[in-house]
Amino acid sequence: MIRRFALPLLFAIAALPLGSCGKKTPTLNLLVWEGYADPSFVHAFEEQYHCKVSASYMGSSDELVAKLRGGSAGNYDVISPSSDVATMIASAGLAAPLDLSKIPSYTRLSPQLTSLPLVRMNSQVYGVPFMWGPNPLIYDATTFRHAPESWNVLWDPKYRGKISVWDDLSTVYMAAQILGYDKPDPGQLYNLSDEQLEAVKKKLLELKPNIRKMWATGGELTNLFQNHEVVAAMGWPLMTNQLRKINFPVGETIPKENTTGWIDHLMITSGSEQRELAHNFLEYMIDAKTQKEVTDVTGYTPANPTAAQFMTVEEIKSLHLDNVDNYQKRIYFWQNVPRRAKYNEIWNEVKAAQ
Repeated sequence: MIRRFALPLLFAIAALPLGSCGKKTPTLNLLVWEGYADPSFVHAFEEQYHCKVSASYMGSSDELVAKLRGGSAGNYDVISPSSDVATMIASAGLAAPLDLSKIPSYTRLSPQLTSLPLVRMNSQVYGVPFMWGPNPLIYDATTFRHAPESWNVLWDPKYRGKISVWDDLSTVYMAAQILGYDKPDPGQLYNLSDEQLEAVKKKLLELKPNIRKMWATGGELTNLFQNHEVVAAMGWPLMTNQLRKINFPVGETIPKENTTGWIDHLMITSGSEQRELAHNFLEYMIDAKTQKEVTDVTGYTPANPTAAQFMTVEEIKSLHLDNVDNYQKRIYFWQNVPRRAKYNEIWNEVKAAQ
Protein backbone atom coordinates (compact mmCIF):
# COMPACT_ATOMS: atom_id res chain seq x y z
CA MET A 1 0.00 0.00 0.00
CA ILE A 2 2.86 3.65 -0.79
CA ARG A 3 2.49 6.92 -0.24
CA ARG A 4 4.54 10.03 -0.13
CA PHE A 5 4.40 13.79 -0.70
CA ALA A 6 1.82 15.00 -3.19
CA LEU A 7 4.21 15.15 -6.11
CA PRO A 8 3.08 15.51 -9.72
CA LEU A 9 1.59 12.31 -11.01
CA LEU A 10 4.61 11.54 -13.11
CA PHE A 11 7.87 11.45 -11.17
CA ALA A 12 10.81 10.83 -13.46
CA ILE A 13 14.13 10.12 -11.87
CA ALA A 14 17.21 11.49 -13.63
CA ALA A 15 18.49 8.99 -16.12
CA LEU A 16 22.03 8.19 -17.09
CA PRO A 17 23.26 9.24 -20.53
CA LEU A 18 22.18 7.14 -23.50
CA GLY A 19 23.29 3.69 -22.71
CA SER A 20 25.89 1.15 -23.55
CA CYS A 21 26.46 -0.41 -26.97
CA GLY A 22 24.71 2.53 -28.64
CA LYS A 23 21.28 1.38 -27.43
CA LYS A 24 18.70 3.70 -25.97
CA THR A 25 18.61 3.68 -22.17
CA PRO A 26 15.79 1.31 -21.13
CA THR A 27 13.02 2.76 -18.98
CA LEU A 28 11.22 0.86 -16.23
CA ASN A 29 7.76 2.33 -15.64
CA LEU A 30 6.20 1.97 -12.20
CA LEU A 31 2.69 2.52 -10.84
CA VAL A 32 3.18 2.38 -7.10
CA TRP A 33 2.24 3.84 -3.74
CA GLU A 34 3.91 7.08 -2.68
CA GLY A 35 7.39 6.56 -1.29
CA TYR A 36 8.18 3.39 -3.27
CA ALA A 37 10.30 5.15 -5.91
CA ASP A 38 12.28 7.59 -3.81
CA PRO A 39 15.59 8.67 -5.42
CA SER A 40 17.43 7.83 -2.18
CA PHE A 41 17.27 4.13 -3.09
CA VAL A 42 16.14 4.00 -6.75
CA HIS A 43 19.13 5.94 -8.10
CA ALA A 44 21.54 3.14 -7.21
CA PHE A 45 19.42 0.68 -9.22
CA GLU A 46 19.50 3.02 -12.21
CA GLU A 47 23.27 3.22 -12.04
CA GLN A 48 23.71 -0.52 -11.59
CA TYR A 49 21.49 -1.46 -14.53
CA HIS A 50 22.09 1.60 -16.75
CA CYS A 51 18.39 2.36 -16.94
CA LYS A 52 15.84 5.00 -16.06
CA VAL A 53 13.04 4.50 -13.53
CA SER A 54 9.88 6.51 -14.11
CA ALA A 55 7.17 6.33 -11.46
CA SER A 56 3.53 7.31 -11.30
CA TYR A 57 1.79 7.26 -7.94
CA MET A 58 -1.65 5.91 -7.11
CA GLY A 59 -3.96 7.12 -4.36
CA SER A 60 -6.01 3.97 -3.80
CA SER A 61 -6.26 0.32 -4.76
CA ASP A 62 -9.34 1.08 -6.85
CA GLU A 63 -7.41 3.67 -8.84
CA LEU A 64 -4.74 1.06 -9.62
CA VAL A 65 -7.30 -1.51 -10.75
CA ALA A 66 -9.19 1.04 -12.86
CA LYS A 67 -5.99 2.00 -14.70
CA LEU A 68 -5.01 -1.61 -15.33
CA ARG A 69 -8.49 -2.59 -16.51
CA GLY A 70 -8.72 0.56 -18.60
CA GLY A 71 -5.99 -0.67 -20.90
CA SER A 72 -3.00 0.90 -19.15
CA ALA A 73 -1.41 -2.38 -18.10
CA GLY A 74 1.00 -2.13 -21.01
CA ASN A 75 2.10 1.34 -19.89
CA TYR A 76 3.63 0.01 -16.67
CA ASP A 77 6.16 -2.68 -15.87
CA VAL A 78 5.97 -2.91 -12.07
CA ILE A 79 3.01 -2.25 -9.77
CA SER A 80 2.63 -2.40 -5.99
CA PRO A 81 -0.89 -3.70 -5.25
CA SER A 82 -1.96 -4.18 -1.67
CA SER A 83 -3.47 -7.34 -0.27
CA ASP A 84 -7.04 -6.23 -1.06
CA VAL A 85 -6.60 -6.36 -4.84
CA ALA A 86 -3.43 -8.41 -5.45
CA THR A 87 -5.40 -11.66 -5.82
CA MET A 88 -7.85 -10.15 -8.28
CA ILE A 89 -5.04 -8.61 -10.36
CA ALA A 90 -3.33 -11.99 -10.62
CA SER A 91 -6.51 -13.94 -11.41
CA ALA A 92 -7.59 -11.37 -14.02
CA GLY A 93 -4.41 -11.92 -15.99
CA LEU A 94 -3.15 -8.38 -15.35
CA ALA A 95 0.11 -9.62 -13.81
CA ALA A 96 2.73 -12.06 -15.06
CA PRO A 97 3.91 -15.11 -13.08
CA LEU A 98 7.34 -14.61 -11.58
CA ASP A 99 10.52 -16.57 -12.17
CA LEU A 100 11.67 -16.90 -8.56
CA SER A 101 15.07 -18.21 -9.68
CA LYS A 102 15.75 -14.61 -10.71
CA ILE A 103 14.73 -13.30 -7.27
CA PRO A 104 17.07 -15.06 -4.79
CA SER A 105 16.15 -12.74 -1.90
CA TYR A 106 12.61 -14.17 -1.99
CA THR A 107 13.74 -16.99 0.30
CA ARG A 108 14.69 -14.41 2.95
CA LEU A 109 11.26 -12.78 3.10
CA SER A 110 9.04 -13.36 6.13
CA PRO A 111 7.41 -16.82 5.88
CA GLN A 112 4.32 -15.28 7.52
CA LEU A 113 3.90 -13.22 4.35
CA THR A 114 5.09 -15.57 1.61
CA SER A 115 2.91 -18.40 2.95
CA LEU A 116 -0.29 -16.41 2.36
CA PRO A 117 -2.32 -17.41 -0.72
CA LEU A 118 -2.80 -13.80 -1.89
CA VAL A 119 -0.56 -13.97 -4.97
CA ARG A 120 -0.41 -17.70 -5.56
CA MET A 121 -2.39 -19.42 -8.30
CA ASN A 122 -1.95 -22.68 -10.16
CA SER A 123 1.35 -23.34 -8.37
CA GLN A 124 2.74 -20.03 -9.59
CA VAL A 125 3.71 -16.89 -7.66
CA TYR A 126 2.63 -13.52 -9.05
CA GLY A 127 4.08 -11.11 -6.51
CA VAL A 128 6.69 -10.60 -3.81
CA PRO A 129 5.73 -9.14 -0.41
CA PHE A 130 7.47 -5.80 -0.10
CA MET A 131 6.29 -3.70 2.84
CA TRP A 132 3.48 -4.02 5.36
CA GLY A 133 1.85 -1.93 8.04
CA PRO A 134 -1.34 -0.71 9.71
CA ASN A 135 -3.77 2.11 9.05
CA PRO A 136 -3.26 3.76 12.45
CA LEU A 137 -4.94 6.65 14.20
CA ILE A 138 -2.63 9.66 13.85
CA TYR A 139 -3.12 12.61 16.18
CA ASP A 140 -1.75 16.02 17.12
CA ALA A 141 -0.01 15.46 20.45
CA THR A 142 -0.67 19.06 21.51
CA THR A 143 -4.43 18.40 21.30
CA PHE A 144 -4.32 14.91 22.81
CA ARG A 145 -2.05 14.61 25.83
CA HIS A 146 -2.62 10.85 25.78
CA ALA A 147 -3.20 8.57 22.81
CA PRO A 148 -6.94 8.24 22.05
CA GLU A 149 -8.21 4.84 23.14
CA SER A 150 -10.93 4.42 20.53
CA TRP A 151 -11.74 5.30 16.93
CA ASN A 152 -14.90 6.84 18.40
CA VAL A 153 -12.85 9.95 19.23
CA LEU A 154 -13.26 10.93 15.56
CA TRP A 155 -16.99 11.35 16.21
CA ASP A 156 -16.55 13.63 19.26
CA PRO A 157 -18.53 16.86 18.56
CA LYS A 158 -15.74 19.02 19.99
CA TYR A 159 -13.61 18.11 16.98
CA ARG A 160 -16.13 19.39 14.46
CA GLY A 161 -14.34 20.26 11.23
CA LYS A 162 -11.00 19.03 12.63
CA ILE A 163 -10.95 15.40 11.49
CA SER A 164 -9.73 13.77 8.29
CA VAL A 165 -10.42 10.31 6.88
CA TRP A 166 -8.93 8.50 3.91
CA ASP A 167 -10.96 8.57 0.69
CA ASP A 168 -10.76 4.80 0.57
CA LEU A 169 -12.69 1.69 1.65
CA SER A 170 -10.44 1.51 4.72
CA THR A 171 -12.76 4.11 6.26
CA VAL A 172 -15.67 1.72 5.68
CA TYR A 173 -13.72 -1.06 7.42
CA MET A 174 -12.95 1.23 10.36
CA ALA A 175 -16.63 2.09 10.89
CA ALA A 176 -17.47 -1.62 10.67
CA GLN A 177 -14.93 -2.32 13.42
CA ILE A 178 -16.53 0.28 15.66
CA LEU A 179 -19.87 -1.46 15.10
CA GLY A 180 -18.28 -4.78 16.10
CA TYR A 181 -18.68 -6.51 12.75
CA ASP A 182 -15.17 -7.97 13.01
CA LYS A 183 -16.24 -10.15 15.94
CA PRO A 184 -15.69 -13.05 16.13
CA ASP A 185 -14.23 -13.21 12.62
CA PRO A 186 -12.10 -10.26 11.39
CA GLY A 187 -12.57 -11.54 7.84
CA GLN A 188 -16.20 -10.43 8.04
CA LEU A 189 -14.97 -6.86 7.47
CA TYR A 190 -14.50 -7.83 3.84
CA ASN A 191 -17.81 -9.70 3.51
CA LEU A 192 -20.37 -7.31 5.04
CA SER A 193 -24.05 -7.91 4.34
CA ASP A 194 -26.32 -5.25 2.85
CA GLU A 195 -27.78 -4.61 6.30
CA GLN A 196 -24.33 -4.19 7.84
CA LEU A 197 -23.23 -1.87 5.03
CA GLU A 198 -26.31 0.31 5.60
CA ALA A 199 -25.42 0.55 9.30
CA VAL A 200 -21.85 1.49 8.34
CA LYS A 201 -23.19 4.18 6.01
CA LYS A 202 -25.35 5.62 8.80
CA LYS A 203 -22.35 5.68 11.15
CA LEU A 204 -20.17 7.45 8.59
CA LEU A 205 -22.86 10.00 7.76
CA GLU A 206 -22.85 10.93 11.47
CA LEU A 207 -19.11 11.64 11.09
CA LYS A 208 -19.52 14.09 8.20
CA PRO A 209 -19.78 17.30 10.33
CA ASN A 210 -16.39 16.52 11.88
CA ILE A 211 -14.59 15.94 8.58
CA ARG A 212 -12.44 18.84 7.43
CA LYS A 213 -11.35 16.96 4.34
CA MET A 214 -11.06 13.43 3.00
CA TRP A 215 -7.42 12.98 2.05
CA ALA A 216 -6.35 11.22 -1.13
CA THR A 217 -2.54 11.32 -0.95
CA GLY A 218 -0.09 10.94 1.91
CA GLY A 219 1.34 14.40 1.38
CA GLU A 220 -2.16 15.87 1.57
CA LEU A 221 -2.75 14.54 5.08
CA THR A 222 0.74 15.58 6.20
CA ASN A 223 -0.06 19.13 5.05
CA LEU A 224 -3.44 19.13 6.83
CA PHE A 225 -1.68 18.37 10.12
CA GLN A 226 1.20 20.75 9.45
CA ASN A 227 -1.24 23.59 8.74
CA HIS A 228 -3.22 22.74 11.91
CA GLU A 229 -6.37 22.09 9.90
CA VAL A 230 -6.93 18.69 11.50
CA VAL A 231 -6.07 17.13 14.86
CA ALA A 232 -6.78 13.44 14.20
CA ALA A 233 -7.12 11.10 11.24
CA MET A 234 -6.74 7.60 9.97
CA GLY A 235 -3.41 7.57 8.12
CA TRP A 236 -0.31 5.59 7.30
CA PRO A 237 2.99 5.38 9.22
CA LEU A 238 4.42 7.35 6.27
CA MET A 239 2.66 10.52 7.42
CA THR A 240 3.79 9.98 11.00
CA ASN A 241 7.33 9.59 9.68
CA GLN A 242 7.08 12.76 7.57
CA LEU A 243 5.69 14.81 10.45
CA ARG A 244 8.35 13.59 12.87
CA LYS A 245 11.06 14.63 10.41
CA ILE A 246 9.80 18.24 10.54
CA ASN A 247 9.48 18.05 14.36
CA PHE A 248 5.69 18.22 14.33
CA PRO A 249 4.23 16.92 17.63
CA VAL A 250 2.59 13.83 16.16
CA GLY A 251 1.40 10.65 17.82
CA GLU A 252 0.33 7.32 16.35
CA THR A 253 -1.71 4.53 17.92
CA ILE A 254 -3.81 1.47 17.16
CA PRO A 255 -7.08 1.95 19.11
CA LYS A 256 -8.76 -0.72 21.19
CA GLU A 257 -10.97 -1.78 18.28
CA ASN A 258 -7.74 -2.65 16.38
CA THR A 259 -7.29 -1.58 12.77
CA THR A 260 -6.92 -2.82 9.25
CA GLY A 261 -3.59 -3.00 7.47
CA TRP A 262 -1.99 -3.94 4.22
CA ILE A 263 0.69 -6.09 2.69
CA ASP A 264 2.03 -4.38 -0.40
CA HIS A 265 3.38 -6.65 -3.12
CA LEU A 266 5.54 -5.89 -6.12
CA MET A 267 4.20 -7.47 -9.29
CA ILE A 268 5.20 -7.39 -12.96
CA THR A 269 2.38 -6.51 -15.34
CA SER A 270 1.39 -8.97 -18.03
CA GLY A 271 1.97 -6.24 -20.63
CA SER A 272 5.52 -5.42 -19.57
CA GLU A 273 8.16 -5.52 -22.28
CA GLN A 274 10.93 -5.17 -19.67
CA ARG A 275 10.42 -8.38 -17.71
CA GLU A 276 14.12 -9.13 -17.25
CA LEU A 277 14.78 -5.64 -15.90
CA ALA A 278 11.60 -5.84 -13.84
CA HIS A 279 12.78 -9.09 -12.19
CA ASN A 280 16.08 -7.35 -11.39
CA PHE A 281 14.12 -4.48 -9.84
CA LEU A 282 12.07 -6.82 -7.64
CA GLU A 283 15.24 -8.51 -6.42
CA TYR A 284 16.85 -5.15 -5.71
CA MET A 285 13.80 -3.86 -3.81
CA ILE A 286 13.48 -6.86 -1.47
CA ASP A 287 17.21 -6.99 -0.74
CA ALA A 288 17.82 -6.32 2.95
CA LYS A 289 19.81 -3.13 2.41
CA THR A 290 17.21 -1.59 0.09
CA GLN A 291 14.43 -2.62 2.46
CA LYS A 292 16.13 -0.61 5.22
CA GLU A 293 16.34 2.41 2.90
CA VAL A 294 12.64 2.14 1.98
CA THR A 295 11.79 1.95 5.66
CA ASP A 296 13.80 5.13 6.29
CA VAL A 297 11.55 6.96 3.82
CA THR A 298 8.19 5.40 4.69
CA GLY A 299 8.22 4.17 8.26
CA TYR A 300 6.73 0.88 7.05
CA THR A 301 7.82 -2.55 8.22
CA PRO A 302 9.98 -4.46 5.71
CA ALA A 303 8.94 -7.85 4.38
CA ASN A 304 12.59 -8.93 4.63
CA PRO A 305 13.34 -9.28 8.36
CA THR A 306 17.09 -9.47 7.71
CA ALA A 307 16.90 -5.70 7.06
CA ALA A 308 17.13 -5.46 10.86
CA GLN A 309 20.91 -6.00 10.62
CA PHE A 310 21.19 -2.45 9.28
CA MET A 311 18.99 -0.92 12.01
CA THR A 312 19.51 0.45 15.47
CA VAL A 313 17.78 -1.14 18.46
CA GLU A 314 15.38 1.82 18.51
CA GLU A 315 14.51 1.38 14.84
CA ILE A 316 13.88 -2.33 15.28
CA LYS A 317 11.55 -1.60 18.20
CA SER A 318 9.67 1.19 16.41
CA LEU A 319 9.03 -1.11 13.43
CA HIS A 320 7.92 -3.92 15.79
CA LEU A 321 10.49 -6.29 14.31
CA ASP A 322 11.26 -7.38 17.87
CA ASN A 323 7.65 -8.51 18.41
CA VAL A 324 6.07 -9.05 15.01
CA ASP A 325 3.56 -11.73 16.06
CA ASN A 326 1.94 -9.66 18.80
CA TYR A 327 1.87 -6.53 16.67
CA GLN A 328 0.19 -8.31 13.78
CA LYS A 329 -2.57 -9.50 16.11
CA ARG A 330 -3.75 -5.87 16.23
CA ILE A 331 -3.89 -5.59 12.43
CA TYR A 332 -6.50 -7.22 10.20
CA PHE A 333 -4.73 -7.32 6.86
CA TRP A 334 -6.79 -6.37 3.85
CA GLN A 335 -8.28 -9.27 1.96
CA ASN A 336 -10.02 -9.61 -1.36
CA VAL A 337 -13.50 -8.00 -1.18
CA PRO A 338 -15.90 -10.13 -3.26
CA ARG A 339 -18.53 -7.36 -3.33
CA ARG A 340 -16.14 -4.47 -3.83
CA ALA A 341 -18.55 -2.67 -6.16
CA LYS A 342 -21.21 -2.62 -3.42
CA TYR A 343 -18.71 -1.29 -0.87
CA ASN A 344 -17.73 1.48 -3.28
CA GLU A 345 -21.39 2.29 -3.87
CA ILE A 346 -21.92 2.77 -0.11
CA TRP A 347 -18.73 4.85 0.20
CA ASN A 348 -19.71 7.06 -2.72
CA GLU A 349 -23.11 7.67 -1.13
CA VAL A 350 -21.35 8.80 2.07
CA LYS A 351 -19.09 11.16 0.12
CA ALA A 352 -21.98 12.63 -1.85
CA ALA A 353 -24.16 13.32 1.18
CA GLN A 354 -24.37 16.96 2.29
